[in-house]
Amino acid sequence: MSDAISETVRQFLTTCRIDNGREFRLAAHDPDRKPEIDLSRQEITDYLTERTECLSDLQQRLYSSQSYGLLCVFQAMDTGGKDGTIRHVMSGVNPQGVQVRSFKQPGPEAIHHDFLWRVSLSLPQRGEIGIFNRSHYEEVLVTRVHPHLLDKSGIPEDLRGKPFWKNRLRDIRHFESYLGRQGIVVRKFFLHISKEEQRKRLLARLDDPTKHWKFSVDDIQERQYWNAYQRAYEKAIIGTARTDAPWFVIPANSKPIARLLVKEAIIEALEEINPQQPVLNEEQKAALDEGRAALEDRSDTTQ
Repeated sequence: MSDAISETVRQFLTTCRIDNGREFRLAAHDPDRKPEIDLSRQEITDYLTERTECLSDLQQRLYSSQSYGLLCVFQAMDTGGKDGTIRHVMSGVNPQGVQVRSFKQPGPEAIHHDFLWRVSLSLPQRGEIGIFNRSHYEEVLVTRVHPHLLDKSGIPEDLRGKPFWKNRLRDIRHFESYLGRQGIVVRKFFLHISKEEQRKRLLARLDDPTKHWKFSVDDIQERQYWNAYQRAYEKAIIGTARTDAPWFVIPANSKPIARLLVKEAIIEALEEINPQQPVLNEEQKAALDEGRAALEDRSDTTQ
């Protein structure tokens, strides 16, 4: 049954994957879409647990190979489910080989560097899975919707003309291509929710005292810019979706479905990398034999 589910999910993923953004239109992607699998919430949870074992094995192989790295970029509107998706998808994976970074507004040091500077400092090493919870894309999303934020950057006015955003997207595209040539595989996820679903999730936060800390008045104010953000996301995906760094527009009104799709996409990326356990040379094998001989010799335990 699990093989059939996996095949159905992967076929659905092909409709979420954007390799060439030139004809992409966000409105064509329904945030309520689901794979045609008749599973209960519990069955989805059980399947996710099963796939976690597969992900854990692939991650262990990636870590031991020290050849490729995987960078997973997560973007979403407020309440889009980034935190929960990352937590659920990466549960059961060895934290030693995973790093999570979150990018808020740049601080005093970062503001005086190029916009990719702090991102470069946070990239995963070969052998690691890197998670960006928000990312360099904030610089073509939030700043595009609120261009006054650029005033703090110190970028000269004569460089902030009409081609500014097009150039930024081109810089991101070239940056991600560069990463691919260095062995860092890039996968980008937009957790796509509807404005109505966001409203429900914000109300749910207000209804649950344990989630009051997650609520901000800014969330309500930002809803006024919903359409502007949708346009900014569409332009970002159009400008940066390429075969070597694809976007996945994940229908995320259903959290379990979103987590299912993201986990499968990460597994698929690691399977494409196909990391292999290191092969020992003769000298290393001889060292193992010496170690075994020393351990099997019980004389030292009687001293």
